[in-house]
Amino acid sequence: MLTTKPTPLIKDFFDPETWTYTYVVYEDEASPCVIIDSVLNYDPKSGRTTTKSADEVIAFVKKRQLQVDWILETHAHADHLTAAPYLQSQLGGKLVIGDHIANVQVVFKGIFNLDDHFKADGTQFDYLLKEGESLTFGNLSLKALFVPGHTPACMAYEIGDAIFVGDTLFMPDVGTARCDFPGGDAKMLYRSIQKILSYPGQTKLYMCHDYPPNNRPATGVTTVADERVNNIHVHDGVTEAQFVEMRTTRDSTLEMPTLILPSIQVNIRAGHFPEPDSNGVSYLKIPLNAL
Repeated sequence: MLTTKPTPLIKDFFDPETWTYTYVVYEDEASPCVIIDSVLNYDPKSGRTTTKSADEVIAFVKKRQLQVDWILETHAHADHLTAAPYLQSQLGGKLVIGDHIANVQVVFKGIFNLDDHFKADGTQFDYLLKEGESLTFGNLSLKALFVPGHTPACMAYEIGDAIFVGDTLFMPDVGTARCDFPGGDAKMLYRSIQKILSYPGQTKLYMCHDYPPNNRPATGVTTVADERVNNIHVHDGVTEAQFVEMRTTRDSTLEMPTLILPSIQVNIRAGHFPEPDSNGVSYLKIPLNAL
């Protein structure tokens, strides 16, 4: 007998400055929920942060009387700062990321020459998810899918009939994520994408980002079937070797994201700022000629 996967309620929030989608996933009014891939607004010119995007999430959660159980990251983002600690301070919940985050922390601890006060073991987060592990929130549950490639620690989250893919896939007319960050691997990304695209065609895929071409309005959701037919990088018939050649060539032409240095320093700390200096101000490092 076939069983139908539950259809969770999903509210998306789009940050146009970083092209990022944040999601609140829940069953009903006044139910437990999760928040996926939040955004802390950051102005690289002034070094100032604001909570405009996160406050929109908070207002929605409070209006729906939701209880936040888990605040999830699909990976340590290189293009925006997470607002997870701020959301936690306002709404509760536990900060969660995949258990391979330590691999990313080790690499960037070296790049930023962080001292021994920074532990490259994932303990900045409340919980580290393993491949295939599940977390429950109310009557819903999420399953962790290890999908390395864009980074060595990426996770996707399966909830009901939907998968939140992080930066593994983009909309079909955008393609796939880059693999040239430290620890990235195009072969691994191809295999991770095939893992996601092995799900039934009607499975909904929720993006972490959208970079719409040709003045298309931003959208964050597609299906496995649509990706398999129309994705410009990995539609059916594209081999691993072809993908790796395309991805490697394309990545060699890309500049680093504007916010990679501030983002990574904050995000490997689970969204916390570096310890302030004696004057009470937190500082970020800019390593020269290191990336």
